[in-house]
Amino acid sequence: MSFFSKLFGQKKSDEKPLEKRNMFNLQQDDIVTYNFEDYRVVGKINYNDHGFKWHAYQLSGINETLWLSVEMDDELYLGMYKKIKLPLKEPIAKEIEYDGIIYFLDEKGTAKVTGAGRSENLSGLTCHYFDFADEEEENFLSIEKWGSELEVSKGYTIEEYELKIIAGS
Repeated sequence: MSFFSKLFGQKKSDEKPLEKRNMFNLQQDDIVTYNFEDYRVVGKINYNDHGFKWHAYQLSGINETLWLSVEMDDELYLGMYKKIKLPLKEPIAKEIEYDGIIYFLDEKGTAKVTGAGRSENLSGLTCHYFDFADEEEENFLSIEKWGSELEVSKGYTIEEYELKIIAGS
């Protein structure tokens, strides 16, 4: 072993090289900076609706938890969502008003899911989803049915340049 190897350390052969992070390979404990706030990736849900796939990363911040939605459909679509309380009854209507905005049903379906981190317990489950958009397609409501429970999130489109990723490991 040379003098410089001893001085600066030699890379162990069993260490995996750090993988450059992107929207599709975020890992638990990575840090995502958004709107001047740091969020830690604490969970991930992978959705698969008959071969069409998308992901949602659970981002835990100091004051709030956000969900980063990542979808590739000819181009990259990113959305930032936050859970809200909205009392809904089934069947889900084709129009929903929330906070003075009318949302229209855009698509619905059923997806098989796998989860990681805090979302690991969702692996193997099926989720029924209903995606709504306002008239300008700038604001969104996402409704997910897990068993008999309905979860509602409000979101909006973001651009990739608005996020900074720091690999956690």
